[in-house]
Amino acid sequence: MTDSPFAVLTTVVAPAILTNACSVLALGTSNRIARVVDRVRVISDRIMALPADDPECLYWEKQLVGLRQRARSLFWALRLIYAALGAFASAALIAIVGSALAVTGMEPVFQASAIAGLIVGTAGVAGLAVGCVLMVTEVRLALSQTQEEAEFASAHHSVSGIGRTSPAAQPMPPPPAGGGVL
Repeated sequence: MTDSPFAVLTTVVAPAILTNACSVLALGTSNRIARVVDRVRVISDRIMALPADDPECLYWEKQLVGLRQRARSLFWALRLIYAALGAFASAALIAIVGSALAVTGMEPVFQASAIAGLIVGTAGVAGLAVGCVLMVTEVRLALSQTQEEAEFASAHHSVSGIGRTSPAAQPMPPPPAGGGVL
């Protein structure tokens, strides 16, 4: 270990930055979970409002199955992100304690703490990576569900106005000549 007071800071910086990144990712994941929960409530209300024999119920029940898959992916991702957050915070603390031990001349204990910090930090990186893979899986499910819902809406109601005969769907008349106001 060097005599520089910045050596300890250098050792702690990587886990501290990763801890911050995990915190931001955990917040985003929690927000996505909240959106899934809100969507489940909306769809559940919609199903309850329909007659039991309505064929539309099958579509919405299928949407609930997809939302359950999304929720499972998000909850596992959040667990792993929290575990990674704890691992990075622990690695930072181990680095600080190890650096303090290096100054006191306890070389074998310093080496053991360096190995422990490396193992804990590596576990944190692995948890973060798997959590991110689960987030990508959830995003793919969300995009697939959004596309299915848009197709369902288009098939049952003209969203774009194409094919409608109401006055609202008619194109606006061209402006008067000379650019005057209507």
